[in-house]
Amino acid sequence: MAVGAMANDIAHRQHEPRSVRHKDRPAITSVYGVRHHGPGSARSLREALVEFGPDVVLIEGPPEADGLVRLAGDPEMHPPVALLGYVPGEPKLAAFWPFAVFSPEWQAIRHTLGAGIPVRFCDLPAAHQLAMADGRTARPRTDPVSELATAAGYDDPERWWEDVVEHVPGPAVFDALAEALVILRAQEEPDPRDAVREAHMRKVLRRTVKDGYQRIAVVCGAWHVPALQDLPSAAADDRLLRGLPKVKATFTWIPWTYGRLAYTSGYGAGIQSPGWYDHLFSVSISGGGQPVERWLAKAAAVLRDEGVPASSAHVIESVRLAEALAALRGRPLAGLEEVTEAARAVLCEGSDLLVGLIQRRLVVGERLGTVPAVTPMVPLQQDLHNQQRSLRLRPEAQPRDYDLDLRKPNDLARSRLLHRLTLLGVRWGVPQESRTRNIGTFRESWQLTWRPELDLALIEASMWGSTVAAAAAQRAGSLAAEAAALEDLTGLVERCLLANLSDALAEVLATVRDRAALEGDVTHLMAALPALVRAARYGDVRGTDPGRLGEVAVELITRICAGLPAAVTSLDETAERAARDRIDAVHSAIGLLADTGSRTRWLDTLARVVLRCPPLISGRLTRLLLDAGRLTADDVAIRMSRELSPAAAAAAAAGWAEGFLAGSGLLLVHDEKLLGLADGWLAGLSADAFAAVLPALRRTFGEFAPPERRAIGDKAARLDGSGRPPVLAASADDDLDADRAVPAVRVVAAILRASLVPAP
Repeated sequence: MAVGAMANDIAHRQHEPRSVRHKDRPAITSVYGVRHHGPGSARSLREALVEFGPDVVLIEGPPEADGLVRLAGDPEMHPPVALLGYVPGEPKLAAFWPFAVFSPEWQAIRHTLGAGIPVRFCDLPAAHQLAMADGRTARPRTDPVSELATAAGYDDPERWWEDVVEHVPGPAVFDALAEALVILRAQEEPDPRDAVREAHMRKVLRRTVKDGYQRIAVVCGAWHVPALQDLPSAAADDRLLRGLPKVKATFTWIPWTYGRLAYTSGYGAGIQSPGWYDHLFSVSISGGGQPVERWLAKAAAVLRDEGVPASSAHVIESVRLAEALAALRGRPLAGLEEVTEAARAVLCEGSDLLVGLIQRRLVVGERLGTVPAVTPMVPLQQDLHNQQRSLRLRPEAQPRDYDLDLRKPNDLARSRLLHRLTLLGVRWGVPQESRTRNIGTFRESWQLTWRPELDLALIEASMWGSTVAAAAAQRAGSLAAEAAALEDLTGLVERCLLANLSDALAEVLATVRDRAALEGDVTHLMAALPALVRAARYGDVRGTDPGRLGEVAVELITRICAGLPAAVTSLDETAERAARDRIDAVHSAIGLLADTGSRTRWLDTLARVVLRCPPLISGRLTRLLLDAGRLTADDVAIRMSRELSPAAAAAAAAGWAEGFLAGSGLLLVHDEKLLGLADGWLAGLSADAFAAVLPALRRTFGEFAPPERRAIGDKAARLDGSGRPPVLAASADDDLDADRAVPAVRVVAAILRASLVPAP
């Protein structure tokens, strides 16, 4: 009940700074408990700092970043941004401290820089926090906003916060929040980590008092306010801080996005609607008013950009509906819930798709911040930034598609940069397979999206080198040494080629040659060949000499041909299908390589093993030999009649047919003799045998293109199941006018110089 009364009283309290007077000096400390990334807190804090006039401001944050605060005043610094703390050599030990323009901490920093007063971070140093990050999940802690909202009778903490903070002008809520939190904390079991952090905050506060400052403002999360109002003895805090683990932490500023404000670390302060909060804060500090009207006008503009009609009348009706909903619900002003419902009903006409568009573009918003060029960076980051500028590849939070023409020097350089970053694990760009089916063209398609964690990936990759090219080459060499399969090595060869890493390519290729000489499993050689052949075939497109790649590919083909007969015997059904797929891949690769000797050697090997392998593979090899001209249609018809004869087991015959027909049905469309043989085999099956082979047949014919299936069906409709080609005979129902046909027959006879024989 006490918490509920306090929660209901928050909106009606006048601002009386909660001050702490210290016995040793007449210093006054005002503690402002804020909600991280709360625009109402930010607005109220701006006014409170102006009113209080502090000599120094302490902000919850890592003290190691004190030297970076000055960069917040740089004209090139535009939030959202984040402080990144990491352990050199172990970048995975890292944490982020994000700031948006509506973050109270950011506004406090900007105030101190503008007023020329000192600012310090007072949280537990990141050196300790990162050392204490052992990977265990922290014990859940009370969410004060949710608790206060529930006590005040709200089922939505966001709505309560808007009603009592966002819509209440002035710094009237800090003291009431502090008193309510005293009650909440009394009911909560102390968290050991919070206790350590608060002990350090108090230590910094005492040190600031000893430094002679008279008016001290402390900006921290509202949960910590009670711990900073009544200070225990310094000795007690020293005992809590004694013996903490420690690592060396390095800090820098990095760009952040609104989309990532919900995925923070450090002090954990995710929010659901950063775009909406940005709008509320911007309107409040501009003094323009009408936040609902302005928001719905923005929503209408978003819809118009997508070709959806949204007029001024729509906006006016949406505003009226939002205000009516707020009045019905007893809210002082329409909040996000009301404006969303109004936009859904009027602007979007009930379309969830359009509401989702507004959600992405406005409610969340994918704004990417920027940091000054003088921000401390590892050399690898600086090199990437320089290349981004020279290649005109601007980092953006929204996905952006790039179509690269590799014949253009700038596009080729872009492609190489993106492939090098991918090799380093910095996945800024993702190849669009649907738009670029293979690398054997002069075009590539990429989709680029910059995410804050990519800066951390760059820092982690900096162990390999100080430039992107050098780091990628070193990383390729390391991957070659670690590769367990030959297939991984040849894939790495292809990646080195795409990234234009000549030195690394030579090293990896030597490793491939050595590993292939020792490889005794022909299936591994078959899996490794396609990537190597693609690299050899398309190296000239990227200005790389493919000669050495072709030599290694020819060596692999020779070894594959020697080992293939043993690799296609004694296989179960799963291994048989895998072997067929590998044979198809090798056959395509050899055709792509365009080496006459290798192709001849491969086809000779297929002809040698075709009669000594399982039905599925035998059928496939027969088809490959037919397509290559090694077998005639008559040869295949004889072989097909034998494999599909009544004496053959139904399952074996179905396997042979599946292997022979897989991939294309054009052969049956154009060769009526083969179609007749297949039809005769099917017509001769018993009901049980047909049911047994039906799944394989459905799988085979399901791979055919719809026009191929229709053409086969039309031809099969005229077959009688005898296995003979269809006979086109005139039926009694044919509508033939003999008198009209006689002139045409005479013309044809004259052309053919044949005499007309009268019909009997």
